[in-house]
Amino acid sequence: MSWFESLVLGLVQGLTEFLPVSSSAHLRLTAAFSGWKDPGAAFTAITQIGTETAVLIYFRKDIGRIISSWFRSLFDKAMRHNHDAQMGWLVIVGSIPIGVLGVTLKDQIEGPFRDLRITATMLIVIGVVIGIADRMAARDETGGRHRAPKQRKTLENLGVKDGLIFGLCQACALIPGVSRSGATISGGLFMGYRREAAARYSFLLAIPAVLASGAFEVKDSLGEGHVDWPPTLFATVIAFASGYAVIAWFMKWISNKSFMPFVWYRIALGVAIIALVGAGVLSPHAAESAG
Repeated sequence: MSWFESLVLGLVQGLTEFLPVSSSAHLRLTAAFSGWKDPGAAFTAITQIGTETAVLIYFRKDIGRIISSWFRSLFDKAMRHNHDAQMGWLVIVGSIPIGVLGVTLKDQIEGPFRDLRITATMLIVIGVVIGIADRMAARDETGGRHRAPKQRKTLENLGVKDGLIFGLCQACALIPGVSRSGATISGGLFMGYRREAAARYSFLLAIPAVLASGAFEVKDSLGEGHVDWPPTLFATVIAFASGYAVIAWFMKWISNKSFMPFVWYRIALGVAIIALVGAGVLSPHAAESAG
């Protein structure tokens, strides 16, 4: 991998990780359109450490409060009713599905799931799902001529059942084209949560899964030597910087804006990929991963 490729792919990772458009799909597509080798699942997992570091810094006060309360609840029964302590447990519970499925489907994630036809299909299907969820949320928030606005849930209402459902939605993002934020936020909207609440829990829920996945890939890569480390680390730093800027912008956007621009973008991109693959312009299968 060249330094220019790592710069571009790092920017793509940071700019798309937190938007509901699928960063893994965009990394795969950027390489395909540019004629580069597929950066591979290991590159994606390692550069995501950069974007998750941005989450840790942006939500540092929330995270510090949750970790502190969770540890105290292990020894103080009274703290077990504290919302932040409960959030700690809910993040753990919500991380179980992606942990189990990530290990079980590792070979598929690194192989068949990277087929561009699957990526395109997921871009379209999940785009429609996000659109429906967005319209439901907008209807509740604005009401209508014959109905009053409906109060949506906040993170204070989050329980084990909803936490697991959020976790299952996040696990869908193991397939390129789904989008971790898109799947979890739309799942939250379907369950009746406010946009900001669904986004906040989505970002917090991603931390254990992404850091664990990245650490796992680092361990494997150190042993097998199939990662070109200097460009990959450079891409990770670029992903961190661009990812932090996107989080700050997205958390402001989501409070009162529609997801429909992302929905139409996903559908248009998915249709374009299917057309290009069908015309033979793009190969549906990944070239040899860069390393």
